[in-house]
Amino acid sequence: MNQTFQAIRVSKPEDGGDQTVQFVDLSEDDLMDGDVTVAVEHSTVNYKDGLAVSGASPILRRFPMIPGIDFAGRVMRSDDPRFSPGDRVVLNGYGVGEAHFGGFAQRARVKGDWLVALPESVTTEQAMGIGTAGYTAALCVMALERAGITPDQGDVLVTGAAGGVGSVAIALLDRLGYRVVASSRRAAEEETYLRMLGADEVIDTRELAGSGRPLMKERWAAAVDSVGSRTLANVVAGTRYGGTVAACGLAQGADLPLTVMPFILRGVTLAGVDSVMAPRQRREEAWARLAKDLDIARLNQMTSHIGLDEVPRIAAEILAGKVRGRVVVDL
Repeated sequence: MNQTFQAIRVSKPEDGGDQTVQFVDLSEDDLMDGDVTVAVEHSTVNYKDGLAVSGASPILRRFPMIPGIDFAGRVMRSDDPRFSPGDRVVLNGYGVGEAHFGGFAQRARVKGDWLVALPESVTTEQAMGIGTAGYTAALCVMALERAGITPDQGDVLVTGAAGGVGSVAIALLDRLGYRVVASSRRAAEEETYLRMLGADEVIDTRELAGSGRPLMKERWAAAVDSVGSRTLANVVAGTRYGGTVAACGLAQGADLPLTVMPFILRGVTLAGVDSVMAPRQRREEAWARLAKDLDIARLNQMTSHIGLDEVPRIAAEILAGKVRGRVVVDL
């Protein structure tokens, strides 16, 4: 019997009108091709999901589409020998929720190549408390480590600190012994929260958001930036000699108004971090590190829960900068 399940479906008229969001009942016959079918237990709302659901940016590459770039659940059926019914799996990226039906549904059918087996110590709920944002934060921390950044070299700045990437990055860096400087546009109201995550110092984003000089005072040994634009330019300009900045987002904008001065006079490295198409080996390493290095008590404190029906509201709030930490969607 092909039972129905709930999903969010985004549609758009062929004549180019505004997209619409509907809550629908679908069957597995409605799913797209793949060799593994998953009973989705939890999803999450990332910044990209906010753009997709609201239509604020052309994230969705086909219509109709089930958005949601993340999900975690249990395998129902598999033609991939790497996965068996009952296995707990997580998916991040690969165009899911953009070009292939995604995580805002109680069922998903995807390629086995896109799935990662969850570490035994991580539940599907915790996996979506982490989500693409937290997995990206882990990739950023790993990039800093590959560049040779160690805790004794100085502060690590985290921008967009109260958001998903920033929150998990702070918790990871603190657990690993780094002194963390958190930058937030809600610095005053979020200071208690950020210090709870492990931040040693909290600064206002306005210190970094304006037009800066090509070279600024050397303030931090490294940084994790999810903001982009002028903020990233100023972060690079304020990085110490030989430092590294891991860049993974563009919340402020996709432009980058900087000069070559920090690179040729201070030897600063700008390390781009991609989470969407990262190879399986790096994904598995990131999830293993999250299982080992992320304080679950802190993860729980940065996580809130919603039902599927609340996703459109949270999508709008995350774009407005009103969402703190991580949001798990209980399917």
